[in-house]
Amino acid sequence: MSSTLFRTKKVEQSILDTEEPEHALKKSLSALDLTVFGVGVIIGTGIFVLTGTVAKDNAGPATALAFVAAGVACALAALCYAEFASTVPVAGSAYTFSYASLGELPAWIIGWDLVLEFALGTAVVAVGWSGYIQSLLENAGWTMPAVLGSREGADAFGFDILAAALVLVLTGILVVGMKLSARITSVVVAIKVTVVLVVIIAGAFLIEGKNYDPFIPKEKPVEAGSSLDSPLIQLMFGWAPSNFGVMGIFTAASVVFFAFIGFDVVATAAEETKNPQRDMPRGILGSLVICTTLYVLVSIVVTGMQHYSQLSVDAPLADAFKATGHPWFAGFISFGAAVGLTTVCMILLLGQTRVFFAMSRDGLLPRFFSHVHPRFKTPHRPTILLGVIIAVLAGFTPLTELAALVNIGTLFAFVVVAIGVIILRKSRPDLPRAFRTPWVPVIPILSVCASLWLMINLPAETWVRFGIWMAAGFLVYFLYGRTHSRLATGEEAKTENTP
Repeated sequence: MSSTLFRTKKVEQSILDTEEPEHALKKSLSALDLTVFGVGVIIGTGIFVLTGTVAKDNAGPATALAFVAAGVACALAALCYAEFASTVPVAGSAYTFSYASLGELPAWIIGWDLVLEFALGTAVVAVGWSGYIQSLLENAGWTMPAVLGSREGADAFGFDILAAALVLVLTGILVVGMKLSARITSVVVAIKVTVVLVVIIAGAFLIEGKNYDPFIPKEKPVEAGSSLDSPLIQLMFGWAPSNFGVMGIFTAASVVFFAFIGFDVVATAAEETKNPQRDMPRGILGSLVICTTLYVLVSIVVTGMQHYSQLSVDAPLADAFKATGHPWFAGFISFGAAVGLTTVCMILLLGQTRVFFAMSRDGLLPRFFSHVHPRFKTPHRPTILLGVIIAVLAGFTPLTELAALVNIGTLFAFVVVAIGVIILRKSRPDLPRAFRTPWVPVIPILSVCASLWLMINLPAETWVRFGIWMAAGFLVYFLYGRTHSRLATGEEAKTENTP
């Protein structure tokens, strides 16, 4: 049985599958498109929201160091992703990479994990977008009815209609085609980056040096009853997280890591890239470098404008300008954040549908979902299905605490991809690699260690929820995926031997 659980899919077969007319995606993306996609999904909720939260609760002005720590962890993983994406230019990202190196069961686990990661990420960001839109409407003198605008304000029935509508509109755009998605993303990203640059440049003139004192606030234990005050974490790892101090920086890094989620989504579009061997590494690494630089600069400016203890949790960038007597900038930032979050939703939804499509094409999920649209050449069936499910999820479910699941899911994928690079280097040294991760196995091992360290800093409740989702995944695999896999039915062999 172990031989079937860890059977691998040849890289050549994965590439051959992309040429089947009914299952082939249209190649239309360039390196610039990929970089824009990466920047579009990375710059979002994290920088517009999490900066205030972690500065106030975990790191103070040293939030900039937390962004650097999270960025380094992502950079190590990005080098591994770049090698895989250029070597195996197939939809599915970490799922496809795992299938080629670790085997079917690990591939299923990571695919199931990514489905959760992208679904929750899309829903969380859609709810955040809805909040910004409602805030702008209120500034204009119009308030959404509580029953349609905020689940928290409704007495009995509450449905966030704005969040659900956003997901459904983006679903339609993704069905129509990737090039349209790329054009819309380019416009929105230009607006979003402009807003971030305005924050950096205008805010730099409002910095007061006294706000940086102390740069690393004195360490103090977490409050009793906090999600970080967990006996499980202390039992498993032998230490308790803290607020502030050096350990507070690492705790903050595990939280702001959410702000970096996205560069791995670029890898899911490998099959739709014109020249993936050249363009995938550029798109992945380029978007990460740009966003890390912007994040560090924004956090330095914002904590210099206003003392970290007074930063807003809901809208720290906008409220910092209000506090310094510049309300016009606050409205401009809120508008940019609302516009910018649309691309985050769209690209996370894109990533999920491509993983689902790849798993379906391999037979681990029903093959019905692996057929592309005859005109648009997009995986319209999984896109529509998942879009409707996420729209309902965003409309009904309070997702604030579940956002940490997105972090643990992404970090788990990073661990698997890094291990996969080492294994594929040993098992298939003959494969042509347009980009090679430097210093293998040192870089992949460092990537694993960095990802595991950030995972350790997440609350115990996140580990429990993640375990429940993984248990459900094992059940689905053994009841359906293992017997319907194309490797199990022999369909792969037939395809490979077809002249």
